[in-house]
Amino acid sequence: MGARPRCLGGRADFGCQGALATTFVLIHGAGDSGWYWHLVEEELRTLGHDTVAPDLPVERSPTLGECADAVVQAVGNPSAPVAVVAQSFGSFVGPLVAERLPTQVLVLVAGMVPAPGEPPDAWWENTGYAEAVREQAAVDGGLTGDKDPFISFFHDVPRPLAEEAMRRERHGSIVGLDAPWPMDAWPAVTTRFVLCSEDRFFPPAFSRRVVAERLGIVADEIESGHCVALSRPAELAVMLDGYVADRSGR
Repeated sequence: MGARPRCLGGRADFGCQGALATTFVLIHGAGDSGWYWHLVEEELRTLGHDTVAPDLPVERSPTLGECADAVVQAVGNPSAPVAVVAQSFGSFVGPLVAERLPTQVLVLVAGMVPAPGEPPDAWWENTGYAEAVREQAAVDGGLTGDKDPFISFFHDVPRPLAEEAMRRERHGSIVGLDAPWPMDAWPAVTTRFVLCSEDRFFPPAFSRRVVAERLGIVADEIESGHCVALSRPAELAVMLDGYVADRSGR
């Protein structure tokens, strides 16, 4: 699939307050908004970082490239090194942004790992997603893949916060998902993957396999469901801070 991302290793202990100031560019997933990241933003700012968490312009039915344009425009000219963090479907946008900004690390959080030239609509079949969901549902009694979002997505998010997230859902679409993903190689930037070990949308065993096959790295794991930025914001922020601390040599 072209150039492999550079890997910093597998599981690690992540320390707070060890990183140089960084601009964290936070990209939400499908149906979401920048609000998804608000608790993580608070934690990262406490750790001395800047954050940018724009809404992707889905109401205007953009292409993936236009989504990346919107993120880059929201960031402007960053005064600090950049870390691009993309959640779930936002992982199709994150590498496009990382290619265009002075990015020190790209982090996919419970993400869909795209392959260069692969149409996003083909990702599900190409990765064997449906079979992975069936296998995990057979183990956990049907929790994985359940149609109730409070079971499949928000099972470990405080109920009032989950309800607020549901109220804030945005309806729109990104066009051109049947066309090849517009990169011919993975960006030449250190890449990390945060895998949610209690994820009922992307089964953990499935994500471990896809990450190994497509990125050639070992995922770092956090005990959380799919919406980790709402269920474990402080812990996720510590992991993100640790990634930039690693890059700064601290």
